[in-house]
Amino acid sequence: MSKLLHISASPRGPQSESLALAATYLDTVRETEPGVTIEEWDLWDGTLPAFGPDAAAAKMAIFAGTRPTGAAADAWQAAVDTFRRFDAADRYLFSVPMWNAGVPYILKQFIDVISQPGLLFGFDAAEGYTGLLRGKRAAVIYTSAVYGPARGPAFGADFQAPYVEEWLRWSGITDIRTIHFRPNLVTADAEAARRSAHARARDEALLPGSPIVAA
Repeated sequence: MSKLLHISASPRGPQSESLALAATYLDTVRETEPGVTIEEWDLWDGTLPAFGPDAAAAKMAIFAGTRPTGAAADAWQAAVDTFRRFDAADRYLFSVPMWNAGVPYILKQFIDVISQPGLLFGFDAAEGYTGLLRGKRAAVIYTSAVYGPARGPAFGADFQAPYVEEWLRWSGITDIRTIHFRPNLVTADAEAARRSAHARARDEALLPGSPIVAA
């Protein structure tokens, strides 16, 4: 049975454009693919472990071929448990609003926690990194209130989509689809762009086995 994991990086609840787009996508999946299991993961719910000195020590111990001990071992187990929850799905939906040209720090924390040697990636001194997430799919809904690709540099830059998609590819996920909602909410009427983004979310959800990453 296919499992779709929705990972939400927005803390804005009903005010979140990305969560509204994710809801449109997930509702369409529920209507058209009743056999798909959908799990929601709100990264702001307090369950995400920190990645601090103990976790960093554990990661370097694993790289060195040794086992972490003490507090480092506890931190490593927390990272492994978090990765396993993520790895249990074969399709992903990420809600990723733009913060200061990049991603919310909670999403960066999530990525740092699960990006571990032997779990998400392998490493060879001669060949470099190898992504270990095989046969999985992802899609992204990106939102931003001011930045837009057709606007000048005074409206910001995009370190959001390139970062997320490079990380997904680095992890081994190559089937990536995107939905963008980037109106200039400060000066423009966003309703037409909003309708278009929701229509695209529905269309992506109707594609067989389609993945999504939501902003």
